[in-house]
Amino acid sequence: MITFITCIIVLILGYVVYGKIVDKRFGMDPNIPTPVKTMADGVDYIEIPLWRMFLIQLLNIAGLGPVFGAILGAMYGPVAYIWIVFGCIFMGAVHDYFSGMMSVRHQGKTLPEVAGIYMGPVFKNIMRLVTIVVLFLVGAAFVNGPAGLLTILTNGVVDFRIWVAIICIYYTLATLLPIDMIIAKIYPIFGAVVVFMAVGLTGYMIFSDLKMVELGVSQIRNFHSNPSSNLLYPMIFIVISCGAISGFHSTQSPLMSRCMTNENQGRKVFFGAMIAEGIVALVWATAAINYFGGPEKLNAISALPNHNPAWIVNEICNSWLGKLGAIIAIIGVVAFPITTGDTAFRSARLLVADILHIDQKKIGKRLLVAVPILIGGFVLSQVDFQIIWKYLGFLNQLLAVLVLWTGSVYMVFHKKKHYIISIPATILTTIVSTYFLIAPYQLGGLSLNANISYIGGVIIGIVTLVVFLIYTKRKNQDVQTHINI
Repeated sequence: MITFITCIIVLILGYVVYGKIVDKRFGMDPNIPTPVKTMADGVDYIEIPLWRMFLIQLLNIAGLGPVFGAILGAMYGPVAYIWIVFGCIFMGAVHDYFSGMMSVRHQGKTLPEVAGIYMGPVFKNIMRLVTIVVLFLVGAAFVNGPAGLLTILTNGVVDFRIWVAIICIYYTLATLLPIDMIIAKIYPIFGAVVVFMAVGLTGYMIFSDLKMVELGVSQIRNFHSNPSSNLLYPMIFIVISCGAISGFHSTQSPLMSRCMTNENQGRKVFFGAMIAEGIVALVWATAAINYFGGPEKLNAISALPNHNPAWIVNEICNSWLGKLGAIIAIIGVVAFPITTGDTAFRSARLLVADILHIDQKKIGKRLLVAVPILIGGFVLSQVDFQIIWKYLGFLNQLLAVLVLWTGSVYMVFHKKKHYIISIPATILTTIVSTYFLIAPYQLGGLSLNANISYIGGVIIGIVTLVVFLIYTKRKNQDVQTHINI
């Protein structure tokens, strides 16, 4: 109980204290006109109230990650709390804030286009490729994922294929229609359900006689049932992405950067939504660890046939929240991937439109861009969910690395201290490099020796930092003249 409550308090303090520090270091200026004030188009650039923007951003970034990812991360034990709390505050929230505010400063552009201004065409094209792949993988994964959950929720009365069709129709409308017609109207409803889910589970854990596992020195170890294949480092940093740091979030921030009426809303929308997602991840990690009586028993249960994270969610909700509460909570879990999948395709439309310089005000031009994207996403959704999810983990964190380094260069070129973002960039580069070196072939890695991978990851992280310092020192003067704040 002490660990859980302390972690929530630290996350909230992270928003209040560190969020203000990041806001100040970035140089938030309420007097600079935001994109919606100069580029309103009635489709993507539309003024939206602050509270709606917060809920939209939260639901955009919170797919199955802070639920399923947190449950999978809980299998490593209470050490997951450390990564969720400190990763969320010092890495994830900083990443989300910078991805949103850099977009605000550059006419609401998608992040690869912003990166091109500071890092050059090669880096921009690499980032374009990684971003598009991540968006397609997320969009495809979040067709079958929620369809499967809805089939379980309706006890199979409504066929899985019907749910897939319904979700695809919704994704098409959400991708094409003005953002205030569907997304801004239904997200508050889903948001209320999500809040109920988190508050309900939190209330049960606090006010019941549940004996909770606390984080202590003896608990800082790998509890996974197969530790040789699921190394604590770096695997847990990839498994728990949403809730700590996720590159996918950078694809969503430009949606709200085009709707923000004042820069002083940035901390609340971008930094705040990430902290809220961290709390959701914390709730589910805690619930998973303690419902079964500890991480060892969680691992044992998860090893049984069909006892996947979806089964665990259903089991916990039915037991702790009752029949009605469970239905509402599971709807919240379904809402997470649906409200992420729809904006994944919408973000893909905006990114391709930015790349090809196709104005999106007219429906015909939106169709021109969106139809191939939606068809491709549907085809990809036929691939097994587990296969998609395995490759998404690495690519997602690789994208976060690219965004963090873009933010670091941005700070240097604007004559600001960069350590609040370059240090997280260096750490995550080390983690992702280590994962790529050590991960098995079937997960897209090189499957190298552990010691070689650990040393190699550190070397790559340090070398990248040195290259960054040299690059920014040499190019600062040249690039400065081309920057349009």
